[in-house]
Amino acid sequence: MLDLGSGGGIDVLLSAKLVGPTGKAYGLDMTDEILALANRNKRKSGIENVEFLKGEIENIPLPDASVDVIISNCVINLSADKDAVLREAFRVLRPAGRFAVSDVVTRGEVPCEIQKSVLAWVGCVAGAMRETEYRSKLKAAGFEQIEVEPMRVYNIEDAREFLTAQNIDVDAIAAEVDGKFLGAFVRAVRPKSGCGPTCCD
Repeated sequence: MLDLGSGGGIDVLLSAKLVGPTGKAYGLDMTDEILALANRNKRKSGIENVEFLKGEIENIPLPDASVDVIISNCVINLSADKDAVLREAFRVLRPAGRFAVSDVVTRGEVPCEIQKSVLAWVGCVAGAMRETEYRSKLKAAGFEQIEVEPMRVYNIEDAREFLTAQNIDVDAIAAEVDGKFLGAFVRAVRPKSGCGPTCCD
């Protein structure tokens, strides 16, 4: 199991219990300070089948077909090269491996400045993809059985106080925001056979 953008490592430590003593849980993060925190949490937990790796989610430092499950929590949307992230996720998954992440997605057209403001309020400061784009990019990377399940639909009243503080006329943009930002669970599967769209280039 691999957690992309594992932060302090809590999800990795919880997952380590699920994979059992013969399994392995990896966390990937890019900053020394966060990795140091994650390793302190690992030592405190006493859990041994965990490893925290330094690296970027666009270039995962693991071999091909080395993990069964990839998880992530509101990190992929922060990447400037989401295609690379999804290609790398496909590469390191074993055949029939599962991609199961939570992320923020959008539905329909949202003006750029409004999107930036709402995403800042949601806590994922940039780059959320449209639901249809997420599906297309997963398919292009080679994934199948793609699902985007809304877990929370954000409406204008949720963000009214935050947006008003940024001098945004909330009532004027309500129609462009309501129901267009979703916290979603995104699932996909690497096929049991085949090697993806680029491995034979």
